[in-house]
Amino acid sequence: MSGEPRVVAMGGGHGLYATLTALRGLTPHLTAVVTVADDGGSSGRLRSEMGIVPPGDLRMALSALCADTEWGRTWRDVLQWRFSTDGPLDGHAMGNLLIAALWDRTDDVVDGLAWVGRLLQSQGKVLPLSVDPLEVSALVEGPHGSHEVVGQVAVATADGRIQELRLAPENPRVPQETIDAIDHADLVVLGPGSWYTSVLTHFKVAQVAAALERAASRCVVVLNVGHDDEETAGTDRIDDVRALRHAAPWFVPADVLIDVAHGTEGALEDEVAAWGARLRIGDVCSKASADAHDATALRRELVAIARERGLTVTAGAGGVAG
Repeated sequence: MSGEPRVVAMGGGHGLYATLTALRGLTPHLTAVVTVADDGGSSGRLRSEMGIVPPGDLRMALSALCADTEWGRTWRDVLQWRFSTDGPLDGHAMGNLLIAALWDRTDDVVDGLAWVGRLLQSQGKVLPLSVDPLEVSALVEGPHGSHEVVGQVAVATADGRIQELRLAPENPRVPQETIDAIDHADLVVLGPGSWYTSVLTHFKVAQVAAALERAASRCVVVLNVGHDDEETAGTDRIDDVRALRHAAPWFVPADVLIDVAHGTEGALEDEVAAWGARLRIGDVCSKASADAHDATALRRELVAIARERGLTVTAGAGGVAG
């Protein structure tokens, strides 16, 4: 394929930040689709007080795509700045407040994010999964039987194994720009990240799930390199694959990318083969943290996948401006 490809990265939080760090600069047509279920910290407070979509994961995605200039890096740092005070500003991220103010002024979630993108001279676009704040709940199998937990923070820290994921409202409003980005993408990257609250939530929104079904042959699922959070405690990569297959049995991605440390697990190979996807093994784990991807290594693997599909991408160093 000639021309510059359209790439979409889906997720939230630090996982999506890592993916965007790897993808930035590969193409000018890069879009992040960000989950909006967070109910903790600064985002949770603004969500509760103002009734808005939680801005934190959107802020992180915008920061990851800042221009590699003094201007871009300065505004990225301002967005990520957290107040430390004895008053009500304590713990708030400056970017969350800026985004909330723009939403209040424009009365448009997508337009408000575009204003921040222009301020950062972003190397891509950031879109929400929904313009409604989402509430995650889960059925959890714990030491004393099954019970329901409600809220992203509660699900992420639940004691037990998640059996079923639910989302409210059942039919949230999805921006047409989000659906169009997935439909027109040449490459869609799902994960890594908190598996249930950042990745699987996309499959619980009917319009987005339908778009992902249409785009399945263009999708890459990036599995986590570690499980340092309680959300997936006691599970492994094969459990993540099974959870995704259970959540979306009709979804069969083209590729599943796993770090070399886990790529030789025979059961995982069999599970991915039964799924109908291709297992790709790469040395993508950060040397500094066993629970994080190395952006340069992840970029290398995604470039290889893109080129195998006939896409023209830039293989430079990339990475977030430092």
